[in-house]
Amino acid sequence: MLAGTYTAMITPFSKDGSVDAEGMERLVSYQIENGIDGLLVAGTTGETPALSHEEYVKLLPAFRDVCNGHVGAMASCGKNNFDEALEASKLASELGYSSILLVEPYYNGPSSMEIRKEYIEPIARAVPGTNLVPYVIPGRTGTHLLPQDLAILHDEYAQVDTVKEATGDVENMKLTRRLCGEGYSIMSGDDSLTHGVMTDREISANGVISVMSNVFPKHVSGMVSAIRSGDRERAENLALVLSPWFNLVTVKTTHQGRYGQTLLRFRNPLPVKTVMSLFGMPSGGCRRPLGRMTRTGLMRIVETARKTLEQNPELLKPVEDAFDVDIGQRLDSAEVLEGLCYEEN
Repeated sequence: MLAGTYTAMITPFSKDGSVDAEGMERLVSYQIENGIDGLLVAGTTGETPALSHEEYVKLLPAFRDVCNGHVGAMASCGKNNFDEALEASKLASELGYSSILLVEPYYNGPSSMEIRKEYIEPIARAVPGTNLVPYVIPGRTGTHLLPQDLAILHDEYAQVDTVKEATGDVENMKLTRRLCGEGYSIMSGDDSLTHGVMTDREISANGVISVMSNVFPKHVSGMVSAIRSGDRERAENLALVLSPWFNLVTVKTTHQGRYGQTLLRFRNPLPVKTVMSLFGMPSGGCRRPLGRMTRTGLMRIVETARKTLEQNPELLKPVEDAFDVDIGQRLDSAEVLEGLCYEEN
């Protein structure tokens, strides 16, 4: 079963909009050098809905080759089209991925029983030698694979022994633990909840599949390792300094437009890719329909970075060393900032 820290990798893009293969290699090396336990390719953070089929089938073997057995390799194969999910799962299994992430079928709205019977179980039978990880995230999918069905899957398929839990509902997580038992892995799907759900004895989550570890793999994995080893003080200290960044996985702002004020919600992966571009890491922008942040949203990131440089510069040193950048200089560069936001009109 999964444990520790897995990074939900972004997909870096070149200036022409194509997948940046060299950038991906640099990012994977950065993750491995900074102690990550595993990497997830082509998840939501990796903009899989915006990747073409041709890009996806090229990305999976290339990513596996770059990981080269140094860390656990997980492929996101979930779709709302069952046949495509099955094909992707077979491909990932043939390529030797150690685990496959299956997000709930989004928009279609199947019941929890249907997700189990018509989606997870047929894929489990098709790839019996590969671990399957259901990804429960109702806020994105509009459906919910319930703990009761996770427990049935765990009873009947040994390879389904882990869930990526992003309900934000601690009672749901507690029920999953009670029904699935201690030999089942709950991986947090929310950076900001990881410390809490790992230290809650009724949940005892086993780790995290993280967004912000794209930027801070050393410190996120350090926090998770400290919790697992019982080093409470170190874990709490790391959780405290990482908290401002975890709170930027989604950025909410208001915008005063020509017809009044609106609430804007910039969702993953736009904020983390904005951070990475700001810091000079391989990233590129997001693919449409995602765009850019407003200046107000961008300045929240800039202010968080300035405060980190002042109070916890050790958090940013691995980025500066690996990518040969001066983050302080980049924060003061109008040229760098200009390309990362819309003008507010």
